[in-house]
Amino acid sequence: MSKKVEIEIAGKKLAVSNLGKVLYPKVGFTKGQVIDYYMQISPVLLPHLKNRPITLKRYPEGVEGFFFYEKQCPSHRPAWVKTAVVPSRREVGKIDYCMINDLPALVWAANLADLELHTFLHRAPAIDRPTALAFDLDPGAPADIVLCCRVGVWLQSILEKLGLQSFAKTSGSKGLQLFIPLNTKTTYEKTKDFARALAERLEREHPEQVVSRMRKALRKAKVLIDWSQNDDHKTTVNVYSLRAKDQPTVSTPVTWQEVEATMDSADPNRLRFDSDTVLKRVEKRGDLFAPVLTLKQRLPSLDQLTSLQQS
Repeated sequence: MSKKVEIEIAGKKLAVSNLGKVLYPKVGFTKGQVIDYYMQISPVLLPHLKNRPITLKRYPEGVEGFFFYEKQCPSHRPAWVKTAVVPSRREVGKIDYCMINDLPALVWAANLADLELHTFLHRAPAIDRPTALAFDLDPGAPADIVLCCRVGVWLQSILEKLGLQSFAKTSGSKGLQLFIPLNTKTTYEKTKDFARALAERLEREHPEQVVSRMRKALRKAKVLIDWSQNDDHKTTVNVYSLRAKDQPTVSTPVTWQEVEATMDSADPNRLRFDSDTVLKRVEKRGDLFAPVLTLKQRLPSLDQLTSLQQS
């Protein structure tokens, strides 16, 4: 039987239920703890969610049960949960995505067992303009995040030569992700072409460690540089999102010093962070991903990337 409790957050009333339900069975992490984590992390999380259409990834029976993606914002949502209309590539015509713009909306989503927060690289209403370029570094077994760190450093070195700052975060799962803030006028066509060209360059330079093609058969012991995330219909796990793993691991911002230290030590556990650890990191260091929201950078042309290759 569902045990509901009505709470008030920032002047908005909402019902939460089954707070004692265990969503991470191996460690006994409950729905109430999921909501508590998102409430505590909200000061640094919400700026990264604001006005970004979101796909809900819900685990009503916990991480070991079934899950489903929910693009259309549920009709039972409170009136104060804002939505963004996005054209659909299917016959539906349009999709009304939820936007998690404030703490009440975040708690509402967490109460739906939306453990993972998957957002677009654009903000509404400018849904054709990415605010950043992203690379998802995905290791193929037996490779792990250590090799991702090495590939990340190679990428960062090229980006620096092009005058671009980049910021790393763990995926909260197996890999590493790089974000290059733009916050200037650009298009997905440009960011995707640039990301693909750079990934293919790394594959040519390091064929034993890197692959840029999506076929799973090619990934063994290599790192896939997934450039395809730079697309107006694809979402990426948001920074500070929980992941649906055995433990409540989190997609966590890391410094390049930490990336290099992990690469040098060959210890993948150095970049594994759970919810408690992340809250302590943020209390001590603040939001290491904050520059992704505000730093303005112009995307270099493909000619500039080619010239760099030849120099």
